Amino acid sequence: MNFDYKPETYFNGTGASSLLVKLTYPESQWGEEICIFATALDGEIFFEIIDFYGNEYKTKPEYSDGPLPLQELILLVESLEVDPESEMGNINQTLKGIPVAESKLYPELKAYFNQKRAHFGYI
Repeated sequence: MNFDYKPETYFNGTGASSLLVKLTYPESQWGEEICIFATALDGEIFFEIIDFYGNEYKTKPEYSDGPLPLQELILLVESLEVDPESEMGNINQTLKGIPVAESKLYPELKAYFNQKRAHFGYI
């Protein structure tokens, strides 16, 4: 797996936002889906996390000056968290699981999380 891989750009010229990753958590009783978007603003790329409940996520990193290498995107996914005081839908419990990840920009991301799910007995 090439952990240094990064796409040349997140954007295809159709707008200032792009879907980076769609995460699903099949073991969650709520059937959670979380989407990670990249948005270009003032020469930087900001990461926005959207779920069904409208939770406010802390991301690491919050922004970058270019596309992230695969390794950093994995870290971003694995470090997602919501302030427990404002959490809706018990999302922090869901985030303790291992997601199924889909990304057109990072083709190896799905294989990484599938291997991890298999290692921990989810598959």
